[in-house]
Amino acid sequence: MRVVVMGQAAFGEAVLKRLLEDGVSVVGVSAPAPSGGRVDPLLAAGDAAGLPVVETRALKEQAGQEAWAALRPDLCVMAFVTEILPNEVLELPRLGSIQYHPSLLPLHRGSSAINWAIINGDRETGLTIFWPDRGIDTGPILLQRRCPIGPDDTVGSIYFERLFPMGVEAMAEAIRLVHEGRAPRAEQDHAKATYEPPCRDEHAQIRWWEPAERLYALVRGCNPQPGAWTTYEGSRLRIFDCRLTGTEEPGMPGRVLRVEDGSFDVRLNGGVLRVLRVQPEGGKKVAAGEWAREAGLEAGYRFR
Repeated sequence: MRVVVMGQAAFGEAVLKRLLEDGVSVVGVSAPAPSGGRVDPLLAAGDAAGLPVVETRALKEQAGQEAWAALRPDLCVMAFVTEILPNEVLELPRLGSIQYHPSLLPLHRGSSAINWAIINGDRETGLTIFWPDRGIDTGPILLQRRCPIGPDDTVGSIYFERLFPMGVEAMAEAIRLVHEGRAPRAEQDHAKATYEPPCRDEHAQIRWWEPAERLYALVRGCNPQPGAWTTYEGSRLRIFDCRLTGTEEPGMPGRVLRVEDGSFDVRLNGGVLRVLRVQPEGGKKVAAGEWAREAGLEAGYRFR
């Protein structure tokens, strides 16, 4: 079975390396073109393995499609693909294409699935390998794997500690099932589907009056991207690493209770947020206490 790998970043690279280790006949790779002097890890891994590489955006044009077809693929493995490609490209392989998605479809269709699972307060998430069709994450399911969302998990911890390694294993298993002719095509229950837009700044603003658990879920669901934000003295301040405590202290939500060496505490509606890492507008991520000292943040200040 002749397999082509389409994707990007560390996940695409890891999937390619795993397939090569498993002895899968990988005959080509599609990855983003170099940008700003940086070469995508999947593109670099494909070059290192001596595989033909077709830049992903080239697949929108006839010349790129012809180069892709010349590889005579039986199966396309889509490992973290963000480009919207013509359906003809996905339908070109003899056995079709399979795609990784970091949610339990039909829940959380869209490009920010992990963000929204945390923001919405889900206690569980997972991954789906599915057969893409002409909709957005609507195709039949090949396999799924589940994992819990802990009370302090962030997008980063869920992805890198669970969904990334689970996804590499699931991709390898899915390809074995396709090769053996045992790969399911279970239709999604579209009546239970949810779709959320890409998680951007417009969704990431902290509203200090909201219940503590909801606010904490927002911050965790925006960490590391796009970064939940508030304002301090007219400038945007992004909050990343933090912890929620159930301690009730007097004052209005958003009031700074104390500033310590590595952190500062903010009173919430039903708890206290210990802020550990922030990013001031135009600056780098730094320890929250360090920023507070430099910015002159003091107990009694109220974020709004």
